[in-house]
Amino acid sequence: MAVQVGQEAPDFTLKSSDMEDVTLSSFRGDKNVVLLFVPLAFTGVCTQELCSVRDNLNNYSNLDAEVLGLSVDSPFSQKEWKEKEGLNFTLVSDFNRDVVQAYGASYGDSFPFHGVAKRSAFVIDKSGVLQYVEILDKATDLPNFDNISETLQGLK
Repeated sequence: MAVQVGQEAPDFTLKSSDMEDVTLSSFRGDKNVVLLFVPLAFTGVCTQELCSVRDNLNNYSNLDAEVLGLSVDSPFSQKEWKEKEGLNFTLVSDFNRDVVQAYGASYGDSFPFHGVAKRSAFVIDKSGVLQYVEILDKATDLPNFDNISETLQGLK
C-alpha cells in the first residue's frame, strides 16, 4: 500500500553514489526533503527529470529542501550517471528494493525488470511527515514540480 500525506515517512539508510550511508531521518529538524524515485539510470526520461532538478537546484535550496534521487540501480551505476550528467545532489541506491516497497512505489512484475521504482515524488517536512505524495503509473510522465514547489513554500 502506498504512503499517504500526513503519515510519517518510512525511514531508511541507503548507500549513496559515493558509497556513503544516507539516512532519511538525519535531515529531521534541519531540512525538508524532496525524495524523487526514478525507474532506471541513464534512461531518457529519468535523465531529463534529474537534469531539470540539477538546473533548478537553487529553487529547492532556497526553500530549505534537500533533494535525494533514488533508483534501484547500483551505487556504481549511479556514480557514473551522476558524473556524466553533472548531477549536483545526492543519489541513493535502493538496490534491494526495500524502500520502493515501503513507499508503495514499485512496478512489481508489471515492468520488464522486477521491482523497479515507479517515478514518484515525495516532500517530507522537517519533522519527518509526508506533505506531498505523487506516485505515477506511467514511467514517461514527470512529477508536477509546480505542486512540489508550492508544498515546500507552504512549509517555510
